[in-house]
Order: sequence, then C-alpha cells, then structure tokens
Amino acid sequence: MSDRHRFHRRLREAGMRVTAPRVAVLEILDDHPHSTADFVATGVREHLGGVSTQTVYDVLRACTNRGLLRRIEPAGSPVRYETRTGDNHHHLICRRCGQIVDIDCAVGQAPCALPDDDHGYRIDEAEVTYWGECPRCRSLVAVKEK
Repeated sequence: MSDRHRFHRRLREAGMRVTAPRVAVLEILDDHPHSTADFVATGVREHLGGVSTQTVYDVLRACTNRGLLRRIEPAGSPVRYETRTGDNHHHLICRRCGQIVDIDCAVGQAPCALPDDDHGYRIDEAEVTYWGECPRCRSLVAVKEK
C-alpha cells in the first residue's frame, strides 16, 4: 500500500474526511518528523499551492485531537509535530542545534515513570525528554577548542 493510501486509510479510521491538505500534512510529517507548523505550512504550499497557514494549523489541531499526530512542546522551542503515535517513545533534544531524536522507552509500556504520589489520578502516559548535545555539535565544539 502506498503512503498516500495509508494516510487515506488512517484519516478514515479516525473518522475524518480525506482532503488534500490533510494528506499533505501527514506526508510532510512522515518525511520530516518533529517539524514546526511553519515548516509544514511551507511544505503544504509547495505541494498544493495556495493553502492558508490557518488551514494547516486547523489540520494539525484536528489530526492531533484524533490521535493521528503527536504534539511535542520542548522548552524554549516552537511546538513540533510527529506522526509516531500510539507507542511509548521519548525524545532526545540537542541543546545547541535543537535536533530531536525519537528514543524507545527502556520500560516499554506506558506510563514508564510513576510519581511517588499519584494524587488519585489514573496515569496513562509520561512524557520524558532528555537534553544534551548531539554528536555533530560536540564535534564542532571540539574542533573550535583545538
């Protein structure tokens, strides 16, 4: 099954109409995970022509609400989106360049981190973000220090 047909199926399974902007957003985020809304909007316009930024934001919101996308909100960075949903993975973010990498949870099932006191909540998810320097940035710093 082609990616396009896979996205058509996913939209229908989520109870959503298949539209060109929705398919384009899913395709772009599948090819470029952890992208900002502005990056996605630029890509959608390159593929489809005159699609408004508001339309792209509406698609991102609707697809996130239906579980087709995951919204990532790293501190000090614009909101990002990804198509990898429904699994228990975390993110590793470079403090220098902002690169985001998916990392599978060592525990497996969600939630993988539980608080000492759940205050009566039924906890179903934990968002874990690891911060550091990616290999590329570390090597650039090492070269500058020589």
